[in-house]
Amino acid sequence: MTTSEIRLTSLAHGGGCGCKIAPGVLSDILKASPIRNLPAALLAGSENNEDAAVYLLNPNQAIIATTDFFTPIVDDPYDFGRIAATNAISDIYAMGGQPIFALALLGMPINVLPVEVIQKITSGGEAVCAAAGIPIAGGHSIDTVEPIYGLVVLGIVHPDKLKRNSGARVGDSLILGKPLGVGILSAALKQQKLDAAGYEAMIRYTTKLNTPGVALADMPGVHALTDVTGFGLTGHLLEMCRGAKVQGELNWKDIPVIPQAIDFARQNVYTGASTRNWAGFGSEVKLEQGIEAWQQNILTDPQTSGGLLLACDPASEQAVLELFKQHGFDDARKVGQVVAGQGVVVR
Repeated sequence: MTTSEIRLTSLAHGGGCGCKIAPGVLSDILKASPIRNLPAALLAGSENNEDAAVYLLNPNQAIIATTDFFTPIVDDPYDFGRIAATNAISDIYAMGGQPIFALALLGMPINVLPVEVIQKITSGGEAVCAAAGIPIAGGHSIDTVEPIYGLVVLGIVHPDKLKRNSGARVGDSLILGKPLGVGILSAALKQQKLDAAGYEAMIRYTTKLNTPGVALADMPGVHALTDVTGFGLTGHLLEMCRGAKVQGELNWKDIPVIPQAIDFARQNVYTGASTRNWAGFGSEVKLEQGIEAWQQNILTDPQTSGGLLLACDPASEQAVLELFKQHGFDDARKVGQVVAGQGVVVR
């Protein structure tokens, strides 16, 4: 088999953030590891499913640490490396931080993949880190059955500007930075139904760094921040709402979706992760009459390197949208609001 004939996605049972452990199963696993004896300097950890851990160094600096890795979501090795690196760095931006360096995590079936393919994967990751202005300072590699690539990423933030996912307030506007549908496009790709235009859209969104996160940290009107990844828009909004003890309302007509993903969703193309997501948290999400099954599959669609999701004071809404536009996020939209109550409602 030549390098050009290798289909990376055929070597993995899942792909991208769609291979995350289902939310219900993950919750059961974590119950066996209760949180205890946390130091006061640990400003953010796993207590509310934050995007990264944050540790106070001094009154003016806190370090952010995160890691993310997965199996291939595309067949092109360079694109796979780019997507995985962009996704990993996003967690730093989602805390309002500035990334400072990364470590590579590499697991490859050495007897299956040629060295030049593996080199293209790591080169893709290095290219994204260079675009983010950070070096890959080291890492770790093992021989595995499935291809796995990702990063450990370290960042820095002023402790007063740290953005958690649990700070939403009643009356806040909900804003989403990227359109949904990446998981559906990945499913279409695996089924060999995705055309060149659809693939280009998929790569464009999954390799776009969530750089507005740094500037959002400077905005007092931004009360909560996260990024939408493997649990889909409803899953990650639900995490925000649980932490803040509020309800999130989504307006379907305002949610940006990649056009090709809508077409595929209507054709019943979606990922298994979407079904697992709904099984894990669907009891806390109310879909009003008129929301169809294909729309549910978009709302639970696992996003690999998805957009930032934030709750902000309505007075800051236009400034936030303008900031996204300045960074080239023309699809950013207000998608709903925060109200009293619990769970998520889709209208």
